[in-house]
Parts: sequence; C-alpha cells; structure tokens
Amino acid sequence: MSEQELKRHTINAWMEDKPGVLNRVAGLFRRRNFNIESLAVGHSETPGISRMTFVAYGTDRDMRQVSTQLDKLINVTRIEDVTHLPAVKRELALIKVKADTHTRAEVMQLVDIYRASIVDVDMESLIIQIVGKEDQIDSLIRLLEGFGILEMVRTGRIAMVRGQHDRETRGTQTAVPNQNGHH
Repeated sequence: MSEQELKRHTINAWMEDKPGVLNRVAGLFRRRNFNIESLAVGHSETPGISRMTFVAYGTDRDMRQVSTQLDKLINVTRIEDVTHLPAVKRELALIKVKADTHTRAEVMQLVDIYRASIVDVDMESLIIQIVGKEDQIDSLIRLLEGFGILEMVRTGRIAMVRGQHDRETRGTQTAVPNQNGHH
C-alpha cells in the first residue's frame, strides 16, 4: 500500500476533561476538510482525562499531519495512531428489530449465533446488543433487515493496542503522566 492511498485510520487522543476540547478537535478536521467517520469519547484510566477514538479516511501523510496538529491543541495530552499497530478494535450496537410471535424464535437464534444478547423484550420488538468487530455487526444487521429494523445506534470504533507498551515511544511521543506525576 502506498503512502498516497486513502485508507481508514484509527486514532486515539487523550485530553483533559475541559469544555470546548471536543469542538476544537472536530474543528481541526473540518478545517483540513476531513470527515470523521466515527467518534467515541469516554473516561480513561486517568482521572480528569478522557479518551477519544476517531476513524477518518486519509493517506498516511495526511493522518500524520492531523496527529501533529492535534498534539499541538491545548488540553490534548497524547495522540496515538493505532492503524498499523496490533490492536483490539470493537464497536457496540443496539438494534431494535420487529419480532412478533411468528419471528421471535428466528431472531433469537440469530442473536445466539452472533453471540449478541437481547436487552429488552416487547410484544412486537426486541432490542439486541452486540459488541464485536464492525464486519460482524454489519453482517448481523444485514440479516436483521429482513425482519425490519425499527431503530439502531452504533458507538463507532474504539481501539486499544494489545499487550504492554511504552507510552513514551509510541504515538506522537506525548506521554500522559500517571497519578504520581511519573510517565
């Protein structure tokens, strides 16, 4: 794959829990004319620091530039492009599907096959929760479309690099100090 090829990149960013940080990150993408395909933000292992995982299409060079610019933003403490690293990548989806007395057993069988779970039951519908790789979720959704999907929400990709790793030698070299102030 050449460096000029557009491909899907997964980037993690750690940032202080402060108002306006997410807006500044999104603005950086907007100014560079990149679309964020998915974005997930939540608390990290460090109090006061949130972890953002975003997926965007671009060349390796484009994403290095974006990472460098992200790293310069106030309140961003660390950036890590996990696109080419061994990482666990998952997504969560909640899918409300039509399921009456005639179709409920068939839907439940699909849920079992995909190792998903039913988190809500109604007389005319089920809410299914699935956590997995995006292609696995896409596959289940295609099968459930035949029953009628009433509602759906997906988190977007989250990612974590496998095994032990040294924070100071990966990403953009910006390490997050632990609670004792050490890297």
